[in-house]
Amino acid sequence: MGKLFVVGLGPGDYENMTVRADRALSACDTVIGYHVYLDLVRDRYPDKTYSSTPMTREAERCRMALEAAKNGSTVALVCSGDSGVYGMAGLVLELRGEDDEPEVEVIPGLSACISGAALLGAPLTHDFAVISLSDRLTEWELIERRLSAAAGADLSIVLYNPASHGRPDYLKRACEILLETLPGDRPCAVARSIGREGESRTFLTLSELADFPADMFCTVFIGNSSTRMINGQMVTPRGYRYN
Repeated sequence: MGKLFVVGLGPGDYENMTVRADRALSACDTVIGYHVYLDLVRDRYPDKTYSSTPMTREAERCRMALEAAKNGSTVALVCSGDSGVYGMAGLVLELRGEDDEPEVEVIPGLSACISGAALLGAPLTHDFAVISLSDRLTEWELIERRLSAAAGADLSIVLYNPASHGRPDYLKRACEILLETLPGDRPCAVARSIGREGESRTFLTLSELADFPADMFCTVFIGNSSTRMINGQMVTPRGYRYN
């Protein structure tokens, strides 16, 4: 019987990969994942067998990884960011169910909210919510309720999957919901291609964010009532006394 590592790669560059992730990828003989994520590691681990499934075939991908481990392979199922934050760790454990085999080890990685926050300054120093705008697996009505609840609770908010070819107006729709509670001048930012070629950051207000041309490479940050810009960086104070 082999073993299955569910590995979070972080934003994609080796410098932001954890030591545990590197060890798991070095120890495995098979790497499985979405082809975009496989391309992030293929050059560094060239002696592995690589297999992928399309974007909407996540269950098939997880079953493939579990079956390979049952057949004696040491497998790394790779995810971008953290394997347990919108990653494959939960689905793997669901599909394995109450079986003890194969052994599964979840390897954490830097989620986009963490690596993106570092690029922008310190926007998540206090309580925050992470919400995906993709309605492929979650009904839009539920996403709307979560946006309203996070705004009403004065949380900093991070938005994953803000827009795509099939959802070009979802970020605008989300901003309209947030603007029912939050002021238009609320500090916001967009981190794009975090840790990869073309990395960029854009600071803007919530009103301006509604018309921002976001895509699936973007992670969106919306501040709380105490968030402000300090020397070109987005900062959400924790409340420490320093005077």
